[in-house]
Amino acid sequence: MGSLSPWHLAILLAVLILLFGAKKLPDAARGLGRSLKILKAETKGLREDEDESASSASGATNPDSRQLPSNTTTDSTGDDQKVADLQRQLDELKQQDQKHKNAS
Repeated sequence: MGSLSPWHLAILLAVLILLFGAKKLPDAARGLGRSLKILKAETKGLREDEDESASSASGATNPDSRQLPSNTTTDSTGDDQKVADLQRQLDELKQQDQKHKNAS
């Protein structure tokens, strides 16, 4: 009685199609998928940050286990490249969104 049967899911799907229309549902699902992908990446990044902070805390007790800092010029160049790539991707997404709006 407390579980969802296939009939419940079919009725729910029919109600969603009636409320939002068949054209908007794929866009909504795509947006939800992108949001979940971003959330997953961010939580993974937080876990890695926690692991790094835990290892640096243990490194403070043992000075021989500390790592030397990397070259900052190569890091900033890599960061600049990442920013440029992200900006290019953002511009492409904006163009696709504009084309989609014009087609509608």
